[in-house]
Amino acid sequence: MPAEPLSAHDVEAGLSELPGWQLDGDRITRTYRLPSHFAAAGLTVHIAQIQDELNHHSDLALGYNTVSLAVHTHDAGGAVTHKDLTLASRVEAVAAGHGAE
Repeated sequence: MPAEPLSAHDVEAGLSELPGWQLDGDRITRTYRLPSHFAAAGLTVHIAQIQDELNHHSDLALGYNTVSLAVHTHDAGGAVTHKDLTLASRVEAVAAGHGAE
């Protein structure tokens, strides 16, 4: 069963609980800065593990000392759903442990 798109109000409410995350068009996005390339690579691998656990994957980009995510739900017509907010919340829970800001 496809995920249901969230209302604009529900997206804003969810983002209020996720510092640094923002709505960018039809996606929620976040860029983390890390102390080194190695730390950024470690966070990228950790995010990939979370995505596999949730069976929900974002656009994930590794820079020198940055990790960027952009996520929306394809089976909801590219809208933001609870799946996206859950993924963002799980990433937030591990990011600081990698030194992310």
